[in-house]
Amino acid sequence: MKFLIADDHAIVRKGLAEMLLEEFPDCEITEVANGTEVFHQLSNQIWDIILLDISMPGRNGIEILKQIRTSGINAPILMISTHSEEQYALRAIRGGASGFINKESATEEFLTAIRKVLSGRKYISASLTEKLAETFGEKTDHEQLSDREMQVLQLIGSGKTVSEIALEISLSVNTISTYRTRILEKLKLNNNAELTRYAIERKLI
Repeated sequence: MKFLIADDHAIVRKGLAEMLLEEFPDCEITEVANGTEVFHQLSNQIWDIILLDISMPGRNGIEILKQIRTSGINAPILMISTHSEEQYALRAIRGGASGFINKESATEEFLTAIRKVLSGRKYISASLTEKLAETFGEKTDHEQLSDREMQVLQLIGSGKTVSEIALEISLSVNTISTYRTRILEKLKLNNNAELTRYAIERKLI
């Protein structure tokens, strides 16, 4: 069985690899740190499961996920993140993910998620399932944002300037400014301070 772990933090990759080897002693594990390395590995061999971090430098995990699916690769993809599952799980599932799990989850929950997506099913936690049932039909303001707008919102919320964001995700300053304007309009906010507060209060960063 072949596992591909994509996360820009070496300590996270190491922890996941150790957990997987304990549960699947004969598995092969490859670790990568960014989207470019993900696609390099996908072009070389077939994977039984991909563990893909949402927050990586350059293209974020949701963007990478969608590109993987567009390219016709059907391997199960379990999205992992430190961010709230309430904010990202549905976005990930809609993008083609097989499941979503928070990095702070217990080992047994990780293994449950992995077994479930390996069997061809979807995985979201029981707690999120309950919350979704409670809020069925409601729609939060930031669900209107595109994946790129969501990424820019996160980066603004983390304190980065327009120029820094443009450099990090390889887009022009004008393009980032346009995204910022759209975000402000959609969220009915006025400035970066309000964007930052919005992101913090909703645990988007």
